[in-house]
Amino acid sequence: MIQVKITVNINMRISKYLIGVWTAVAVYTLFSFFSGPKGISAYNQLLFEREQQWANIKKLGIINEELEKERNNLLYDQDTLLVRARQLGYGYEDERYIRIVGLGAAKSSPAVTGNVYIVKEPDFLSDKTIKIIAICVSLLIFAFLFMLEVIDSKVN
Repeated sequence: MIQVKITVNINMRISKYLIGVWTAVAVYTLFSFFSGPKGISAYNQLLFEREQQWANIKKLGIINEELEKERNNLLYDQDTLLVRARQLGYGYEDERYIRIVGLGAAKSSPAVTGNVYIVKEPDFLSDKTIKIIAICVSLLIFAFLFMLEVIDSKVN
């Protein structure tokens, strides 16, 4: 009877400390799943960046269409070419210009070529940091269980 009680007591002690190991595994798994390098948080940030890239590509497509229309007008429409040349200060050989001070030259708007979109790296906890957190939590559980065992042994 005493042998059985000692064996059960030793098994209970071991299972108490296994709780610390399982806690470390659980903490590491949860932190990796939610805030690790391939976790949900980083994945959501990358999805947001992808949407920003697609929006930028759509804007660039619109700008490209406008520039293509302007290019075709300059290539195939003589009147558009003449107006643009006048805006740039060109004219025929036999023409004379009178510049009126204060009115300024007709300025053409510069071609808009889009903006550079810089991708932001997702924020996440490194694997090393997650391991350190898991080990610290496990050590706290071990210390707590050890203190309970010491208190229990002093009471008995």
